[in-house]
Amino acid sequence: MRKPVIAIDGYSSTGKSSISKVIAKKLGLIHMDTGALYRGVTYFAIKECSDENEKIDLEKLFKNLNQIHLEFKKIDEELILFLNGKDISKEIRTNQVSANVSLIASQKEVRDYLMETQRSIAEKGGVIMDGRDIGTVVLPDADYKFFLTASIEERTKRRFLELKGLNIETTENEVRENLISRDKIDSERAIAPLKKAHDAILVDNSSMTKEQTINYMLSFISDI
Repeated sequence: MRKPVIAIDGYSSTGKSSISKVIAKKLGLIHMDTGALYRGVTYFAIKECSDENEKIDLEKLFKNLNQIHLEFKKIDEELILFLNGKDISKEIRTNQVSANVSLIASQKEVRDYLMETQRSIAEKGGVIMDGRDIGTVVLPDADYKFFLTASIEERTKRRFLELKGLNIETTENEVRENLISRDKIDSERAIAPLKKAHDAILVDNSSMTKEQTINYMLSFISDI
């Protein structure tokens, strides 16, 4: 029996990735963190395609996309992102990557480059993917679609605690401003903007715990 394909979209720091991992484990699905893929490309761009003023040269990035090999490896029951053989799971969560990922993700060349990778993984079913355009663009025929949102105050608190746990120095105000900026860029970009698919289930978890959010979402999934 073919297992379902689940698409989870939503704003930054709504718990898309961590929630997807738990649901994947509970349902025996493969989890694909598409946001990590875009962060991986952004990390590569910062390291290999920036000028002397630390500005990313997009044309140079486009010419070197074929030099990027991203893969997830399962380590201690976690899928860890590797770039050209190097574990970059911590590097992609830095403020510098966060500040540039929306720019990189808005580029058609980058989206096209990663699109086929994502779709090929989902072809056989049994996959849960999270991102910003999974239900609208990448997997429009997904069996289940969810859209996560939460207040900016709650998302700021969650993101700040996440960075603190990674020993990344920042302030709550910096985190808040970064989230507001990313929301604007993601929602207004011309290529695959962040928006709720018409058939997606809206989940506002501002006042919900992670466990409550997961149980609520699982209540809609009935064919496993």
